[in-house]
Amino acid sequence: QARAAADRLAREPYGVQVIVSSPLRRALVTAETVAAGLGLDVVVEPDLREVDFGAWEGHTFTEIQRRWPDELATWLADPSAAPPGGESFGDAARRVQVIGDRLVERYEGRTVLAVSHVTPIKMLLRSALLAPLAALYRMHLDLAALSLIEYYADGPAVVKAFNDTSHLR
Repeated sequence: QARAAADRLAREPYGVQVIVSSPLRRALVTAETVAAGLGLDVVVEPDLREVDFGAWEGHTFTEIQRRWPDELATWLADPSAAPPGGESFGDAARRVQVIGDRLVERYEGRTVLAVSHVTPIKMLLRSALLAPLAALYRMHLDLAALSLIEYYADGPAVVKAFNDTSHLR
């Protein structure tokens, strides 16, 4: 999947020039595979990590439903609620917004591939769309899917692709 993504990312509309990645292994391995295919280095950005799900880490959704039904119901209804010992979507949104703004500024005029996880990618897309935080509950991202956001110095961010998996077929 990562090699197929690398082939796709080498062509328009992508033409990746910079690769940044979450430090978490599953993202970093993907980033390194893509980087090898494109002849680029990977810059690790800790704030691109996945949301901290606290006590829920390593559990399936069904297990969480059984063990923490009230906490799960609250979390699904309120983006400011956090899993036990974890990070709320609101906190993650602020973290991801800061790194997103920093990347746009640092790499102005270049095409940046951010290799991350479902929630941070949804956060970047949600922000570009000016959608409310609750929009996260209405988005689905597949593994190795590509989404494209273009940022303009003289205008708004524009989502040009969402959950593109055509390179995996």
